[in-house]
Amino acid sequence: MKTNYEIRYGAHPEDVRTYQTARLRRDFLIENLFVDNEVNMVYSMYDRMIVGGAKPVDEVLTIEAIDPLKAKYFLSRREMGIFNVGKGKGIVKVDGITFELNYKEALYLGMSDRTVTLESADANEPALFYFNSTNAHRNYPDKKITKEDAIVAKMGSLECSNERCINKMIVNQVLPTCQLQMGMTELMTGSVWNTMPAHTHDRRMEAYFYFEIPEGQSACHFMGEPQETRHIWMQNNEAVLSPEWSIHSAAATHNYTFIWGMGGENLDYGDQDFYKITELK
Repeated sequence: MKTNYEIRYGAHPEDVRTYQTARLRRDFLIENLFVDNEVNMVYSMYDRMIVGGAKPVDEVLTIEAIDPLKAKYFLSRREMGIFNVGKGKGIVKVDGITFELNYKEALYLGMSDRTVTLESADANEPALFYFNSTNAHRNYPDKKITKEDAIVAKMGSLECSNERCINKMIVNQVLPTCQLQMGMTELMTGSVWNTMPAHTHDRRMEAYFYFEIPEGQSACHFMGEPQETRHIWMQNNEAVLSPEWSIHSAAATHNYTFIWGMGGENLDYGDQDFYKITELK
């Protein structure tokens, strides 16, 4: 196996106004999350969230404590949320305890000194593990979460091209966490806009992971200050960092699904500052 990581530093919103396409993509877009028998991650200085992906094919992969953590175990001072976004069944083992994750199922792991491994049940149909991790101050129990366990909110309308189902899965109404919040939003056929009207939340950052984008189609992620917006074109199975000062929304050429993950000082999902569609620039 192989573990790769990079560090992404925070940016002042006034500086981002001057970024050209290549710089925006370098600082915020996360590509190549799923490489055969590799663990790839980005250590972001936005609330110190780690965004990563792993694709075990014919090897068992370990979530290693990368050097910036200065810890023996990845979870020594962290909590973690893992989603299986591959069609094949995934197996997560945590110090001898086994969790099986089917497509679109999630697992929360609390802070503790222990080893986490990932593997696929079938090498011919490997699992794809997408994960977010944030700092933690105490241990909370591990828990597998399915869509049946989620708090579901149906929002938007087909007339406005944003009919969607928000599955709140790793949130404090479902299980206790220190600061990590994650969920999965599925857009209905004919709808392409997510998180519209747009919002920011100064008390936490967010990462979006886009998947179920068919081959030959793309999503356009919108970010930046509400009146200084920027965009990043994205492909299937790519993620993007969203600072606390930035909106996070997208429109695509086909309906899709995305996983949102948040870290920060507030666990209130509804703590958002909304902006009217007509106010965006």
